[in-house]
Amino acid sequence: MSDVRSARGEVRRARYAVAAVFAVHGAVTGSFATRVPWVQEHTSLGTGQLGFALAFTAFGASCAMPLAGRISHRFGSRTALRGLLALWTLSLVLPSVAPNLVTLCLAMFTYGATAGMADVAMNALGVEIERLLGRSIMSGLHGMWSAGALIGSAAGTLAAHLGADARLHFALASAVLTLLGFAACGWVLDLQPAEDEEPPPRFALPPRSALLIGAVGFCAVFAEGASLDWSAVFLRDRLDSSAGLAAASTTGFMLTMAVARIAGDTMVNRFGAVRTVRAGGVLAGLGGLLVVLAGHPAVAMAGFALMGLGIAVVVPLCFAAAGHAGPHPSQAIAGVATITYTSGLIAPSLIGGVAQATSLMVSFCVVTVLACGLALFAGVLRTAERGSRAEVSPRAAAVPDPRP
Repeated sequence: MSDVRSARGEVRRARYAVAAVFAVHGAVTGSFATRVPWVQEHTSLGTGQLGFALAFTAFGASCAMPLAGRISHRFGSRTALRGLLALWTLSLVLPSVAPNLVTLCLAMFTYGATAGMADVAMNALGVEIERLLGRSIMSGLHGMWSAGALIGSAAGTLAAHLGADARLHFALASAVLTLLGFAACGWVLDLQPAEDEEPPPRFALPPRSALLIGAVGFCAVFAEGASLDWSAVFLRDRLDSSAGLAAASTTGFMLTMAVARIAGDTMVNRFGAVRTVRAGGVLAGLGGLLVVLAGHPAVAMAGFALMGLGIAVVVPLCFAAAGHAGPHPSQAIAGVATITYTSGLIAPSLIGGVAQATSLMVSFCVVTVLACGLALFAGVLRTAERGSRAEVSPRAAAVPDPRP
Protein backbone atom coordinates (compact mmCIF):
# COMPACT_ATOMS: atom_id res chain seq x y z
CA MET A 1 0.00 0.00 0.00
CA SER A 2 2.83 2.38 0.85
CA ASP A 3 4.42 1.66 -2.54
CA VAL A 4 1.15 2.52 -4.27
CA ARG A 5 0.82 5.78 -2.33
CA SER A 6 4.43 6.66 -3.15
CA ALA A 7 3.90 5.89 -6.84
CA ARG A 8 0.68 7.93 -6.86
CA GLY A 9 2.52 10.90 -5.36
CA GLU A 10 5.34 10.56 -7.89
CA VAL A 11 2.93 10.54 -10.82
CA ARG A 12 1.02 13.51 -9.38
CA ARG A 13 4.23 15.52 -9.06
CA ALA A 14 5.18 14.49 -12.57
CA ARG A 15 1.84 15.75 -13.86
CA TYR A 16 2.42 19.19 -12.33
CA ALA A 17 6.00 19.21 -13.65
CA VAL A 18 4.87 18.44 -17.20
CA ALA A 19 2.21 21.15 -16.89
CA ALA A 20 5.01 23.60 -16.03
CA VAL A 21 6.96 22.37 -19.07
CA PHE A 22 3.95 23.06 -21.29
CA ALA A 23 3.70 26.58 -19.84
CA VAL A 24 7.40 27.24 -20.50
CA HIS A 25 7.03 25.99 -24.08
CA GLY A 26 4.04 28.27 -24.63
CA ALA A 27 5.84 31.26 -23.10
CA VAL A 28 8.58 31.01 -25.74
CA THR A 29 5.97 31.14 -28.51
CA GLY A 30 4.16 34.07 -26.90
CA SER A 31 7.40 35.98 -26.39
CA PHE A 32 8.44 35.63 -30.03
CA ALA A 33 5.02 36.44 -31.51
CA THR A 34 4.91 39.90 -29.94
CA ARG A 35 8.28 40.94 -31.40
CA VAL A 36 7.81 39.82 -35.00
CA PRO A 37 7.41 43.48 -36.11
CA TRP A 38 10.79 44.27 -34.50
CA VAL A 39 12.40 41.32 -36.29
CA GLN A 40 10.92 42.50 -39.59
CA GLU A 41 12.22 46.03 -39.09
CA HIS A 42 15.65 44.82 -37.93
CA THR A 43 16.09 42.62 -41.01
CA SER A 44 14.52 45.19 -43.40
CA LEU A 45 12.21 42.57 -44.92
CA GLY A 46 8.99 43.10 -46.81
CA THR A 47 5.78 41.32 -45.87
CA GLY A 48 6.28 38.56 -48.43
CA GLN A 49 9.88 37.95 -47.40
CA LEU A 50 8.89 37.81 -43.75
CA GLY A 51 6.16 35.28 -44.52
CA PHE A 52 8.69 33.19 -46.45
CA ALA A 53 11.08 33.20 -43.48
CA LEU A 54 8.36 32.34 -40.98
CA ALA A 55 7.36 29.34 -43.11
CA PHE A 56 10.73 27.79 -42.23
CA THR A 57 9.41 27.34 -38.67
CA ALA A 58 6.91 24.69 -39.78
CA PHE A 59 9.46 23.23 -42.22
CA GLY A 60 12.03 22.79 -39.45
CA ALA A 61 9.45 21.28 -37.09
CA SER A 62 8.24 18.80 -39.70
CA CYS A 63 11.79 17.67 -40.45
CA ALA A 64 12.87 17.27 -36.83
CA MET A 65 9.80 15.96 -35.00
CA PRO A 66 10.31 12.30 -36.03
CA LEU A 67 13.71 12.39 -34.24
CA ALA A 68 12.17 13.07 -30.83
CA GLY A 69 11.10 9.46 -30.26
CA ARG A 70 14.56 8.17 -31.05
CA ILE A 71 16.16 10.70 -28.68
CA SER A 72 13.77 9.79 -25.85
CA HIS A 73 14.48 6.10 -26.40
CA ARG A 74 18.24 6.70 -26.33
CA PHE A 75 18.47 8.97 -23.29
CA GLY A 76 15.26 8.35 -21.35
CA SER A 77 12.28 10.68 -21.12
CA ARG A 78 13.63 13.04 -18.45
CA THR A 79 17.06 13.70 -19.95
CA ALA A 80 15.64 13.96 -23.46
CA LEU A 81 12.94 16.42 -22.45
CA ARG A 82 15.38 18.53 -20.42
CA GLY A 83 17.80 18.78 -23.34
CA LEU A 84 15.19 19.39 -26.04
CA LEU A 85 13.35 22.00 -23.98
CA ALA A 86 16.61 23.83 -23.27
CA LEU A 87 17.42 23.89 -26.99
CA TRP A 88 13.97 25.35 -27.64
CA THR A 89 14.18 28.08 -24.99
CA LEU A 90 17.70 29.03 -26.08
CA SER A 91 16.70 29.17 -29.75
CA LEU A 92 14.46 32.14 -28.94
CA VAL A 93 17.55 34.35 -29.21
CA LEU A 94 18.32 33.35 -32.81
CA PRO A 95 15.69 35.38 -34.73
CA SER A 96 16.70 38.58 -32.95
CA VAL A 97 20.35 38.34 -34.07
CA ALA A 98 19.63 37.44 -37.71
CA PRO A 99 20.68 40.40 -39.93
CA ASN A 100 19.07 39.37 -43.24
CA LEU A 101 16.64 37.02 -44.97
CA VAL A 102 19.02 34.06 -45.33
CA THR A 103 20.11 34.05 -41.70
CA LEU A 104 16.53 34.59 -40.52
CA CYS A 105 15.41 31.56 -42.53
CA LEU A 106 18.14 29.47 -40.88
CA ALA A 107 17.19 30.85 -37.47
CA MET A 108 13.51 30.05 -38.00
CA PHE A 109 14.34 26.54 -39.22
CA THR A 110 16.31 25.88 -36.02
CA TYR A 111 13.62 27.57 -33.94
CA GLY A 112 10.95 25.34 -35.48
CA ALA A 113 13.04 22.16 -35.27
CA THR A 114 13.72 22.54 -31.55
CA ALA A 115 10.09 23.57 -30.93
CA GLY A 116 8.79 20.48 -32.71
CA MET A 117 11.09 18.01 -30.96
CA ALA A 118 10.32 19.43 -27.51
CA ASP A 119 6.62 19.44 -28.41
CA VAL A 120 6.61 15.74 -29.29
CA ALA A 121 8.66 14.77 -26.21
CA MET A 122 6.44 16.61 -23.74
CA ASN A 123 3.20 15.39 -25.36
CA ALA A 124 4.45 11.78 -25.35
CA LEU A 125 5.30 12.08 -21.67
CA GLY A 126 1.91 13.65 -20.99
CA VAL A 127 0.23 10.67 -22.67
CA GLU A 128 2.18 8.24 -20.47
CA ILE A 129 1.17 10.13 -17.32
CA GLU A 130 -2.43 10.16 -18.52
CA ARG A 131 -2.19 6.40 -19.02
CA LEU A 132 -0.90 5.92 -15.48
CA LEU A 133 -3.55 8.14 -13.92
CA GLY A 134 -6.35 6.53 -15.91
CA ARG A 135 -8.07 9.82 -16.71
CA SER A 136 -7.77 12.66 -19.19
CA ILE A 137 -5.15 15.34 -18.49
CA MET A 138 -4.05 16.39 -21.99
CA SER A 139 -6.56 19.21 -22.36
CA GLY A 140 -5.37 20.77 -19.11
CA LEU A 141 -1.74 20.44 -20.19
CA HIS A 142 -2.48 22.30 -23.41
CA GLY A 143 -4.39 24.84 -21.35
CA MET A 144 -1.17 25.46 -19.46
CA TRP A 145 0.55 25.96 -22.82
CA SER A 146 -2.04 28.59 -23.71
CA ALA A 147 -1.60 30.24 -20.31
CA GLY A 148 2.17 30.32 -20.83
CA ALA A 149 1.70 31.83 -24.28
CA LEU A 150 -0.51 34.56 -22.82
CA ILE A 151 2.07 35.33 -20.12
CA GLY A 152 4.87 35.41 -22.68
CA SER A 153 2.89 37.66 -24.99
CA ALA A 154 2.00 40.00 -22.12
CA ALA A 155 5.67 40.35 -21.20
CA GLY A 156 6.55 40.86 -24.85
CA THR A 157 3.87 43.50 -25.24
CA LEU A 158 5.29 45.36 -22.25
CA ALA A 159 8.82 45.11 -23.69
CA ALA A 160 7.61 46.44 -27.05
CA HIS A 161 5.70 49.26 -25.34
CA LEU A 162 8.87 50.26 -23.49
CA GLY A 163 10.85 50.18 -26.74
CA ALA A 164 13.20 47.46 -25.49
CA ASP A 165 15.62 45.95 -27.97
CA ALA A 166 14.35 42.44 -28.83
CA ARG A 167 17.89 41.07 -28.52
CA LEU A 168 17.91 42.03 -24.85
CA HIS A 169 14.30 40.96 -24.34
CA PHE A 170 14.86 37.53 -25.93
CA ALA A 171 18.13 36.99 -24.08
CA LEU A 172 16.50 37.67 -20.70
CA ALA A 173 13.39 35.63 -21.53
CA SER A 174 15.51 32.77 -22.83
CA ALA A 175 17.63 32.67 -19.66
CA VAL A 176 14.64 32.74 -17.32
CA LEU A 177 12.66 30.15 -19.27
CA THR A 178 15.68 27.85 -19.62
CA LEU A 179 16.16 27.84 -15.84
CA LEU A 180 12.45 27.28 -15.21
CA GLY A 181 12.31 24.47 -17.75
CA PHE A 182 15.44 22.82 -16.35
CA ALA A 183 13.95 22.86 -12.86
CA ALA A 184 10.56 21.54 -13.98
CA CYS A 185 12.13 18.67 -15.91
CA GLY A 186 13.76 17.45 -12.71
CA TRP A 187 10.33 16.26 -11.49
CA VAL A 188 9.03 14.53 -14.62
CA LEU A 189 8.98 10.74 -14.83
CA ASP A 190 12.22 9.21 -16.06
CA LEU A 191 10.78 6.53 -18.30
CA GLN A 192 13.24 4.06 -19.76
CA PRO A 193 12.58 1.61 -22.59
CA ALA A 194 12.18 -2.06 -21.78
CA GLU A 195 15.18 -4.24 -22.59
CA ASP A 196 13.39 -5.98 -25.45
CA GLU A 197 11.76 -2.83 -26.85
CA GLU A 198 12.82 -1.93 -30.35
CA PRO A 199 13.82 1.72 -30.82
CA PRO A 200 11.51 3.77 -33.03
CA PRO A 201 12.80 4.50 -36.54
CA ARG A 202 14.65 7.75 -37.12
CA PHE A 203 12.30 8.70 -39.93
CA ALA A 204 9.11 6.87 -40.82
CA LEU A 205 5.71 7.63 -42.20
CA PRO A 206 3.11 7.94 -39.44
CA PRO A 207 0.70 5.01 -39.05
CA ARG A 208 -2.65 5.17 -40.82
CA SER A 209 -4.43 5.77 -37.52
CA ALA A 210 -2.32 8.89 -36.96
CA LEU A 211 -3.26 10.20 -40.40
CA LEU A 212 -6.98 9.90 -39.61
CA ILE A 213 -6.51 11.53 -36.21
CA GLY A 214 -4.36 14.21 -37.82
CA ALA A 215 -7.18 15.02 -40.24
CA VAL A 216 -9.41 15.91 -37.28
CA GLY A 217 -6.59 18.00 -35.81
CA PHE A 218 -6.16 19.68 -39.20
CA CYS A 219 -9.76 20.95 -39.11
CA ALA A 220 -9.36 22.33 -35.58
CA VAL A 221 -6.01 24.01 -36.17
CA PHE A 222 -7.22 25.48 -39.46
CA ALA A 223 -10.11 27.14 -37.63
CA GLU A 224 -7.75 28.26 -34.86
CA GLY A 225 -5.19 29.76 -37.24
CA ALA A 226 -7.86 31.49 -39.31
CA SER A 227 -9.50 33.00 -36.22
CA LEU A 228 -6.26 34.14 -34.60
CA ASP A 229 -4.89 35.81 -37.71
CA TRP A 230 -8.07 37.10 -39.35
CA SER A 231 -10.64 37.79 -36.62
CA ALA A 232 -9.37 41.34 -36.05
CA VAL A 233 -9.25 42.00 -39.80
CA PHE A 234 -12.79 40.62 -40.17
CA LEU A 235 -14.17 42.98 -37.53
CA ARG A 236 -12.25 45.97 -38.88
CA ASP A 237 -12.88 45.54 -42.59
CA ARG A 238 -16.28 43.87 -42.75
CA LEU A 239 -17.96 45.35 -39.67
CA ASP A 240 -16.09 48.68 -39.51
CA SER A 241 -14.96 48.13 -35.90
CA SER A 242 -12.36 50.21 -34.12
CA ALA A 243 -8.79 48.89 -33.91
CA GLY A 244 -9.17 48.35 -30.17
CA LEU A 245 -12.37 46.34 -30.49
CA ALA A 246 -10.90 44.28 -33.31
CA ALA A 247 -7.83 43.45 -31.21
CA ALA A 248 -10.08 42.58 -28.26
CA SER A 249 -11.76 39.94 -30.41
CA THR A 250 -8.46 38.12 -30.91
CA THR A 251 -7.56 38.38 -27.23
CA GLY A 252 -11.00 37.09 -26.27
CA PHE A 253 -10.60 34.14 -28.61
CA MET A 254 -7.25 33.22 -26.99
CA LEU A 255 -8.66 33.56 -23.48
CA THR A 256 -11.67 31.41 -24.36
CA MET A 257 -9.40 28.67 -25.68
CA ALA A 258 -7.15 28.80 -22.62
CA VAL A 259 -10.04 28.57 -20.16
CA ALA A 260 -11.78 25.82 -22.15
CA ARG A 261 -8.60 23.75 -22.31
CA ILE A 262 -7.95 24.04 -18.59
CA ALA A 263 -11.54 22.96 -17.86
CA GLY A 264 -11.69 20.45 -20.71
CA ASP A 265 -10.43 17.40 -18.83
CA THR A 266 -13.53 17.44 -16.62
CA MET A 267 -15.73 17.20 -19.71
CA VAL A 268 -13.59 14.47 -21.28
CA ASN A 269 -13.52 12.38 -18.11
CA ARG A 270 -17.29 12.65 -17.79
CA PHE A 271 -18.46 12.32 -21.39
CA GLY A 272 -15.52 10.79 -23.23
CA ALA A 273 -13.30 12.12 -26.01
CA VAL A 274 -15.66 11.39 -28.91
CA ARG A 275 -18.75 13.05 -27.45
CA THR A 276 -16.71 16.02 -26.22
CA VAL A 277 -15.27 16.64 -29.70
CA ARG A 278 -18.66 16.18 -31.34
CA ALA A 279 -20.19 18.74 -29.01
CA GLY A 280 -17.21 21.01 -29.66
CA GLY A 281 -17.73 20.67 -33.41
CA VAL A 282 -21.36 21.73 -33.03
CA LEU A 283 -20.34 24.77 -30.96
CA ALA A 284 -17.57 25.69 -33.41
CA GLY A 285 -19.97 25.33 -36.35
CA LEU A 286 -22.53 27.57 -34.64
CA GLY A 287 -19.76 30.07 -33.90
CA GLY A 288 -18.67 30.08 -37.52
CA LEU A 289 -22.26 30.59 -38.64
CA LEU A 290 -22.58 33.59 -36.31
CA VAL A 291 -19.40 35.07 -37.77
CA VAL A 292 -20.59 34.59 -41.36
CA LEU A 293 -24.02 36.12 -40.67
CA ALA A 294 -22.83 38.82 -38.26
CA GLY A 295 -24.09 42.33 -38.88
CA HIS A 296 -22.72 43.73 -35.63
CA PRO A 297 -19.28 43.39 -33.98
CA ALA A 298 -20.77 41.88 -30.81
CA VAL A 299 -22.30 39.03 -32.81
CA ALA A 300 -19.02 38.31 -34.58
CA MET A 301 -17.09 38.40 -31.30
CA ALA A 302 -19.58 35.95 -29.79
CA GLY A 303 -19.08 33.72 -32.83
CA PHE A 304 -15.31 33.73 -32.49
CA ALA A 305 -15.64 33.00 -28.77
CA LEU A 306 -17.92 30.01 -29.49
CA MET A 307 -15.48 28.78 -32.11
CA GLY A 308 -12.60 28.97 -29.62
CA LEU A 309 -14.68 27.13 -27.05
CA GLY A 310 -15.55 24.40 -29.54
CA ILE A 311 -12.08 23.68 -30.91
CA ALA A 312 -10.09 24.18 -27.70
CA VAL A 313 -9.83 20.53 -26.62
CA VAL A 314 -9.54 18.94 -30.06
CA VAL A 315 -5.77 19.12 -30.56
CA PRO A 316 -4.95 17.83 -27.04
CA LEU A 317 -7.30 14.90 -27.61
CA CYS A 318 -5.74 14.24 -31.02
CA PHE A 319 -2.31 13.96 -29.39
CA ALA A 320 -3.74 11.71 -26.68
CA ALA A 321 -5.46 9.47 -29.24
CA ALA A 322 -2.27 9.23 -31.31
CA GLY A 323 -0.20 8.35 -28.24
CA HIS A 324 -2.61 5.58 -27.31
CA ALA A 325 -2.91 4.21 -30.84
CA GLY A 326 0.33 2.21 -31.15
CA PRO A 327 3.52 0.92 -29.54
CA HIS A 328 5.54 4.06 -30.32
CA PRO A 329 3.63 7.11 -29.00
CA SER A 330 6.29 9.57 -30.13
CA GLN A 331 6.09 8.39 -33.74
CA ALA A 332 2.31 8.70 -33.89
CA ILE A 333 2.34 12.06 -32.07
CA ALA A 334 4.99 13.33 -34.48
CA GLY A 335 2.74 12.37 -37.39
CA VAL A 336 -0.28 14.18 -35.95
CA ALA A 337 1.86 17.17 -34.98
CA THR A 338 3.25 17.44 -38.51
CA ILE A 339 -0.27 17.54 -39.96
CA THR A 340 -1.46 20.14 -37.45
CA TYR A 341 1.66 22.30 -37.93
CA THR A 342 0.99 22.20 -41.69
CA SER A 343 -2.61 23.25 -41.11
CA GLY A 344 -1.52 26.16 -38.95
CA LEU A 345 0.91 27.21 -41.66
CA ILE A 346 -1.47 27.14 -44.62
CA ALA A 347 -4.64 28.41 -42.90
CA PRO A 348 -3.78 32.13 -42.75
CA SER A 349 -2.53 32.30 -46.33
CA LEU A 350 -5.43 30.22 -47.71
CA ILE A 351 -7.97 32.39 -45.90
CA GLY A 352 -6.27 35.45 -47.39
CA GLY A 353 -6.27 33.93 -50.87
CA VAL A 354 -9.96 33.04 -50.74
CA ALA A 355 -10.77 36.50 -49.36
CA GLN A 356 -8.79 38.13 -52.16
CA ALA A 357 -10.69 36.15 -54.78
CA THR A 358 -14.12 36.46 -53.13
CA SER A 359 -14.60 37.92 -49.62
CA LEU A 360 -13.78 37.28 -45.98
CA MET A 361 -17.32 36.01 -45.49
CA VAL A 362 -16.69 33.23 -48.00
CA SER A 363 -13.38 32.45 -46.28
CA PHE A 364 -15.13 31.91 -42.97
CA CYS A 365 -17.74 29.77 -44.72
CA VAL A 366 -14.83 27.41 -45.44
CA VAL A 367 -13.78 27.60 -41.78
CA THR A 368 -17.34 26.83 -40.68
CA VAL A 369 -17.53 23.75 -42.90
CA LEU A 370 -14.25 22.43 -41.48
CA ALA A 371 -15.47 23.12 -37.95
CA CYS A 372 -18.60 21.08 -38.63
CA GLY A 373 -16.32 18.29 -39.82
CA LEU A 374 -15.17 17.87 -36.23
CA ALA A 375 -18.65 16.67 -35.26
CA LEU A 376 -18.79 14.28 -38.23
CA PHE A 377 -15.39 12.64 -37.84
CA ALA A 378 -14.90 12.67 -34.06
CA GLY A 379 -15.24 8.88 -34.00
CA VAL A 380 -11.61 8.41 -35.05
CA LEU A 381 -10.60 9.61 -31.58
CA ARG A 382 -12.19 6.57 -29.96
CA THR A 383 -8.70 5.15 -29.45
CA ALA A 384 -8.15 7.87 -26.84
CA GLU A 385 -11.02 6.51 -24.79
CA ARG A 386 -9.75 2.95 -25.10
CA GLY A 387 -6.19 4.02 -24.39
CA SER A 388 -7.08 5.76 -21.15
CA ARG A 389 -8.14 2.38 -19.79
CA ALA A 390 -5.38 0.35 -21.45
CA GLU A 391 -2.36 -1.19 -19.83
CA VAL A 392 0.71 0.92 -19.21
CA SER A 393 3.15 0.88 -22.11
CA PRO A 394 6.54 -0.87 -21.78
CA ARG A 395 8.31 2.49 -21.42
CA ALA A 396 6.39 3.10 -18.19
CA ALA A 397 7.16 -0.32 -16.76
CA ALA A 398 9.64 1.11 -14.27
CA VAL A 399 6.90 3.21 -12.64
CA PRO A 400 4.39 1.34 -10.44
CA ASP A 401 0.78 1.81 -11.50
CA PRO A 402 -0.75 4.20 -8.92
CA ARG A 403 -4.29 3.03 -9.55
CA PRO A 404 -5.73 0.81 -6.79
